[in-house]
Amino acid sequence: MKSKQIVLMAMFVAIAVAGAAFVSFPAGVARAFPVQHAVNVMAAVLFGPGPAVLIAFLTGAIRILTGTGSLLAFPGGMIGAFLAGILYMVSGRVWFAAVGEIIGTGIIASLVAVPYAKILMDTEVAALFFMPAFLVSSLSGALLGVVLVVRINKLKIRHVLY
Repeated sequence: MKSKQIVLMAMFVAIAVAGAAFVSFPAGVARAFPVQHAVNVMAAVLFGPGPAVLIAFLTGAIRILTGTGSLLAFPGGMIGAFLAGILYMVSGRVWFAAVGEIIGTGIIASLVAVPYAKILMDTEVAALFFMPAFLVSSLSGALLGVVLVVRINKLKIRHVLY
């Protein structure tokens, strides 16, 4: 990895961690943290699936270590980032990255969270328990991510990021 890419990835982690502290809203049984999902979409488009997953993992780890996040940050962030990166890589379209984030986090990660919560958090919930909150959070964040990526492209500053 180039130094510039590592610095940008660290900045994305910082934005996601700080965004979680300042931007959230109630979404059913959980809180929605749309900045993480926006960062996932942007990272998927700018860096690809691997770095996007690494950014989501580091963000989740920092949030857990600082007490601002739960263990659900791992499946929620990482699965969405991975699928966003894969769909963008295959299609080349920002909207597909957003769809990947919504499906990855809102549907797949919410289902993975059920046994994950049982094993690691000693919480028993029904299969669709997390889905509404995960969908609201990922949908709002993915849309924000698309708006930001489209804006960056219109400003023609994307070359600065590479």
